[in-house]
Amino acid sequence: MRTALLFVLILSVFSCQTSSPKKSEQEYIKGVYGNPSTLLKAGYSFDSLGMNAVFVRSVSLNREFYETSKKQGVKVFVEFPTLNGKEYLKDHPDAWPMNEKGENAPPADWFMGICPTHPGFKEYRAEQLSQILKEYEVDGIFLDYVHWHAQFETPEPILPETCFCERCTSAFAVAIDTVIPGESIPLRAEWILRNVDSQWRTWRVGVLNAWVEDMGKILKFHQPDAKLGVFHCAWYPADYDSALYRTMGLDPQGLGQRADVLSPMLFHHMKGRPTSWVGEYVSWLGQILDLDKNGKPLIWPIVQSHNNPGIVSPEEFRQVMIEGSKAPSSGIMMFSDQSLVEDPKKIQVMKELYSKDRPK
Repeated sequence: MRTALLFVLILSVFSCQTSSPKKSEQEYIKGVYGNPSTLLKAGYSFDSLGMNAVFVRSVSLNREFYETSKKQGVKVFVEFPTLNGKEYLKDHPDAWPMNEKGENAPPADWFMGICPTHPGFKEYRAEQLSQILKEYEVDGIFLDYVHWHAQFETPEPILPETCFCERCTSAFAVAIDTVIPGESIPLRAEWILRNVDSQWRTWRVGVLNAWVEDMGKILKFHQPDAKLGVFHCAWYPADYDSALYRTMGLDPQGLGQRADVLSPMLFHHMKGRPTSWVGEYVSWLGQILDLDKNGKPLIWPIVQSHNNPGIVSPEEFRQVMIEGSKAPSSGIMMFSDQSLVEDPKKIQVMKELYSKDRPK
């Protein structure tokens, strides 16, 4: 009797296990970044190209584009230009980032950052983000320009020391519970860099992490299921005299603790790197993030198709797409839509790769 009962119990457990559906693998994200409506205007449809996601600049987001994207079955992720201060500075010069000489830092090529401790600017960005989320049900918000004023999208980076305004140095002094000597900005900056440099760098990283946290809270308040993504500079810790942490103020591990998705900006041509660097960086990022059992934070690289500087050939584009799709990547996007329209061969490469579950 006991033997028969035991057999029935084992059979019952086995039946439950074999009849339970397996957890489906998460859909691999295949997208385009920029103003994807360019593809629509050129006569293409997102679904016919194998895409399942668009990453649209917030300035290019409109109701027609949103509705068309949803009808074609693609997810809509919106880029948010977090610390790009060019427009705001026109009417708020007190938000200008200040260098160690006490001067307004000049534009870094085409980019003009801002002092990230300016309270008015944070309120301004918070209101902009809330407005987007009230008007559109998005699949995610991707924070862009999350770094102190600098330029990294070139072979020769521009890496000024900022920001030493009264607001920043006062906040730093409170954070380290120290009176910073000096009656002028140059004197205070000199003392900071000479005596408490490591604490200064840590504080600056904390300022950016707080931005990610605060923007994330706004996103989750309005749309709890939407993903918070961060586009970030793809440097190794030792590159350019440790500029990722020291100058840009970025700690990938810290970002990974606060965001759902990290999108390293793997623009190989802009940075003079080989195509193999793309896959190597994705692998390295996965290792240092110590991904949890669900693979979070997710890694969705953005790779270069854009012809600047020089020309990115269709075959080169194919290689960076394949490299960027290697594990632990669970999604990929390319920049930019315009480069696809200008070269039908690149359209064909993307369509071919996106026809597969994972581009390879």
